[in-house]
Amino acid sequence: MCQKVLFCVRKWENTFPTLNMSFHGQYNSTIDTKGRFLLPAGLRKQLPEGETRFMINRGFEKCITFYTINEWDVLVAKLSQLNEFDAKARMFRKIFMGGAIEVELDSAGRMLIPQFLKDHAGLKKDIVLTADINKFEIWDEDGYKQYINQLSDDAFSALANEVMGNLSSNNNI
Repeated sequence: MCQKVLFCVRKWENTFPTLNMSFHGQYNSTIDTKGRFLLPAGLRKQLPEGETRFMINRGFEKCITFYTINEWDVLVAKLSQLNEFDAKARMFRKIFMGGAIEVELDSAGRMLIPQFLKDHAGLKKDIVLTADINKFEIWDEDGYKQYINQLSDDAFSALANEVMGNLSSNNNI
């Protein structure tokens, strides 16, 4: 009996992926004339203590993705499993990894965004940092508002049902 219960528990544990980090929230900041911004306090509280190095990269939308080093390492381990004999996998890895750069907070808690990433995301002065489960995204404030406002409340509800509807047998998430 004990073996059956243990087997069921282990089988259930493997049903859902484990997350190293889980972020939440939306934070505003401003890019200075040197291309730096102050990492908002609410975001810093969610990071591992003493974390000052991060990886940033082109986002799939018009934004920059912001990873802790640990989360980046998990992602790179997954990317390394892609079939290098597949042309699409090679292209994706080259483009994705080519846009990545390690950044470090300065003593004032500011992060410098390289010009090529600012150009990719269309960052001007006012920016929004928004959580995306295990990473943050850095958006130009106007671009983020435009992206979010493209869906009405009803359309967002329909989208939620479409992408989340099958995750729970009783749909009470």
